[in-house]
Amino acid sequence: MPNSKVIAQSLSEWFATEQGGYVLQRERAYFDRTVADIFGYNALQLGLPEHDFLSNSRMPLRFTAGNQPGNAVRLICAELPFASASLDLVLMPHLLEFAEHPHQILREAERVLMAEGNLILSGFNPFSLWGMHRALGRKQGVPWSGHFITLPRLKDWLALLGFEVVGGRFAAYAPPFRQQKWLERASFMERAGDRWWAVSGGVYFLHAVKRVPGMRLIKPRWNEGLVRKLLPVAPKLNKGTQKVEQDE
Repeated sequence: MPNSKVIAQSLSEWFATEQGGYVLQRERAYFDRTVADIFGYNALQLGLPEHDFLSNSRMPLRFTAGNQPGNAVRLICAELPFASASLDLVLMPHLLEFAEHPHQILREAERVLMAEGNLILSGFNPFSLWGMHRALGRKQGVPWSGHFITLPRLKDWLALLGFEVVGGRFAAYAPPFRQQKWLERASFMERAGDRWWAVSGGVYFLHAVKRVPGMRLIKPRWNEGLVRKLLPVAPKLNKGTQKVEQDE
């Protein structure tokens, strides 16, 4: 597999093209809308430091991390140097499909997230016109050189780690044209995508929450009238009887 550092830099350069800009516009719209409604203190974006997808977040600490220049923290994504349960939000834009060990990256994300913490990621959909373009043998260059992960498989990985998918959507329904004029002519497919072929967008987004099972004591609400009927009634003693028993 190609070096992840080179891939990430090339992906950022691809976003600067007309084809990549078409995807970037839709990714930024989804991330801006989603992170604005998530509350907490610490938010991390893994990869693509040139694109601040956390700019709309209200969290006081927001930073990027990865092995590319420009990140606030230089690290290996499969070995996050953060304490367990220390982050409220982890955002992964197209990280897993270009990673050598995507399962390990998800495990690390689960570890550093607090209970009820949020994980948001994006990926290229192999069951789309974009995925078909890649399947036809056009795997040279980014993003076609990445490993497109199917959405059902990704959901299975998240479920095994204790995540619950609470949101998501598809986008980029137009064919992967390289020129802006052809992308604009295919804009009718974008408008009709959510209605007619919702699962065939070129890009998918997932919003998952880390669930931590716990135990809580639930006290029953007793029916006091029924309890009185079931319990035996103690015999009442008059004062004379009590006095005799005391004398004895």
